[in-house]
This record gives sequence, C-alpha cells and structure tokens, in this order.
Amino acid sequence: MRKIITGVAAAVVVAVGALWAFASVQPAAAIDPAFAGRQGDAVHGAYLARVGDCVACHTAKGGAPFAGGLPFDTPVGRIYSTNITSDREHGIGGYTFEQFVLAMRQGVRKDGARLYPAMPFTSYAKVSDADLRDLYAYFSTQVPASAQPNHASDAIWPLSIRWPLAYWSRAFHDDSRYVADTSKNVEWNRGAYLVQGLAHCGSCHTPRGVGFEEKDLSGKSDLYLSGSSLERTAPINLRSAAGGGLVNWSKEDIVASLKTGRNPHSSVSGPMGEVVEHSTQYLSDGDLGAIAVYLKSLGGSADSTPFHADDTTLKSVLAGQATGRGASIYIDSCAACHRQNGQGATRVFPSLVDNPMVTQANPDSLVAVILGGARLPSTASAPSPLAMPPFGWRYGDDDVAQLATFIRSSWGNKGAAVTADQVAKVRARVAAN
Repeated sequence: MRKIITGVAAAVVVAVGALWAFASVQPAAAIDPAFAGRQGDAVHGAYLARVGDCVACHTAKGGAPFAGGLPFDTPVGRIYSTNITSDREHGIGGYTFEQFVLAMRQGVRKDGARLYPAMPFTSYAKVSDADLRDLYAYFSTQVPASAQPNHASDAIWPLSIRWPLAYWSRAFHDDSRYVADTSKNVEWNRGAYLVQGLAHCGSCHTPRGVGFEEKDLSGKSDLYLSGSSLERTAPINLRSAAGGGLVNWSKEDIVASLKTGRNPHSSVSGPMGEVVEHSTQYLSDGDLGAIAVYLKSLGGSADSTPFHADDTTLKSVLAGQATGRGASIYIDSCAACHRQNGQGATRVFPSLVDNPMVTQANPDSLVAVILGGARLPSTASAPSPLAMPPFGWRYGDDDVAQLATFIRSSWGNKGAAVTADQVAKVRARVAAN
C-alpha cells in the first residue's frame, strides 16, 4: 500500500510539474516588424485610452489616475486592478513595447505571471499594432508616475495560483487581430473594430460561461452583446431585439446615449454612467456613429415579440382603479417624475416604457436603481446634476418587488414578476457598495 501511495504521489507531482512547465512557456508578442521600432503618437494614444476607458478600472476611489487598486469581486475571489502609470517599479514604466503587447493581447505580465481575465485581453487582442504603439507611447510618456504598490489578490489558495490561467487562455482566448469584413462598408468596420476591440463592450454585455468566458467575442452568434448578469446588475441587450433590446432605437438614439447618457427611450445608470462620463462622451462623432451603425446591424432572436404601447395602465390610474401595492407605491413615489403614463420627461426623467433596463429578463439593474438611486452622468454636451433618490430605506423587499413588477408589466411592458428574494440579493450588493 505504501508503494502504491508513493507511486500515485510521484505521478501527481510529475503531472503537475509537466502542466506547470507547459503553462510557463511565454507566448510571443507577434508584432509586425514595421511597428516594432516606430515612434508612437501619444496624443492619439490618449484618445485610445478614452475609448478603452482604462481610467475606470485602473483608478481606485480617491486614488491617482491609473494607479490601480480598484477591487473586483470575481468567481475566484476579490482581485485588484494594477498600477499602469509610468512608474518603473510599480507601474508599467519599465515595460518594453513587446512586453506591453503581451499584457494587452495575452494577459501576461512583464514577470511572466498571468493576468486574471477580468482584464479584457480577449478583446484587446483584436487591436492593431499601430493603435497599441500609440497607447504605449501615451502610457509610457504622458501618464504621470505613481509609486502606489499593487495590491495582492484576496483569492485563497489554490485559486490564487496563476499559472493554470494559461490553460484558460488555451481554451477560451482567440489571439487574432480584427479582420475587416469586405462585404461591409468602412463605417461598419470601424464600429465593429471599436466595439469588439478597445471598447470591449462584450466584457459587460455578453453572457459568460461556466469558466467566466464570454460566450461570443466577435458577433458570430446572437449571444454577442445580448445582455448579461454582472455583480447584481444586468447590462442590457445591445442587439436590435425586442423585449429588452435596441430594436426601437435609431442610430441617433444610440449616439445620444453614448454622448450624453440619455435619449428618448432611456438613460444610463450604474457602471454605464461612468463609461459615459470617462469614455464615450469624448469619442469623435464619426466613431460614435460607426459604433451605432454596427450595433444596429446586430439582429435579435427570431422569437422576439415587437413592443406595442398600451394605455390600460394609464386609464386605470386616472380612474383611481390602480389599487395594487405596486401601483400605489408608483403613484406615491414615482409618478411625479416618471409621469402616470410612465414616459417621464425627455432628457430629464427617463421613460420607463419599452426601456431595455426595465423590460429585460433580468430585473437586477431596475431593482438596484430603486434601492440605491441613480444619477445622470454630467457631460460636456449635457451637464446635469439630476439624480434619483434611493428608496431602499423606505420600502422593504416585498414592496420593492411589487413596485418593480408593476413597472415591468405596465404601459405595454411585458417583463416577468420580481420576487422579494431577488430584491434581497440586490439589496445586499447595494449595501456592500
């Protein structure tokens, strides 16, 4: 028996050693020689950093820009974003261009350690050599150095071991650049390049699998950008689908949402508000239009049911016949701003009618706004301090569930009922933040 145990143990050690040895092989940067020695354009690099919204993830509350330390709760535990300033010890100031490319495209640090896929290198792999060169020029020459040390992850052993991530990449990572679709025009391809690449929209808006991988990275299926669940929020479906998608949004509506955070159909909330404030409001009109063209080209599922407005709810409210608990709370606490017809006031109070955040299958974002409130992003073209107050202190889980159910089933909306248990789970997350 002792010999058997010893033999098994030895076999396990050899197997683990072989797996470690394979995982430790560092991938190549795969850079076109024409760009290896080229001087980057730091001004354009600063614009690209806006497209990628790098500051949002790599800046902790109250911290120096790009100095890292922002916490992220992941399936393996809490991890922290890294310092990407020009500091040579704690940041990326000591990175060569080749090492920068490896981090961006392969998720491999200068020391060879693997980055968790919370870093969207699966999207950044599509970015061109020219754009990465400009990004490198910006971060290495224009971003002030910060000596803030990097925060070790809170993941427990063995989840804290990073070399197995090489096998995650082997299973889920496609290390190929964006290739233009010759059947589409220049504007469509520019939008696809931005959305699939630096803007990494799929990181939030595409559902993930059991390995935390995005189920589609390139729009090959209807899963791409079809909405997801993320830390008790529900990023909306960006496809032209009914029942929670953008089928009724025009190109101009999408541009307005990205530029100002609001349009006649909806307004952004939660993390998307920060995306608008820090990133998309700064994009050129041409790039915003290209993104909109690309998104409008993404169809919905075949069984989508078109939206039809319904005035039954309004009539019942006006007749004093809307007596359910959800209706009563809405009339008392919501109707003053969002109106009895649910349509709000354009660019001020968002409509709740055929609003993707309201009607989508996952109600978490709607519940989070009811509990914790929301604030419209303040942008150069639409400066605004307007905010919705939180109601979590005033109403219990069952009350909020009934209110959300009323909103999701009124004025033609067809959202499913919300339960008190669903509200309780979102409340725990809102309280934690």
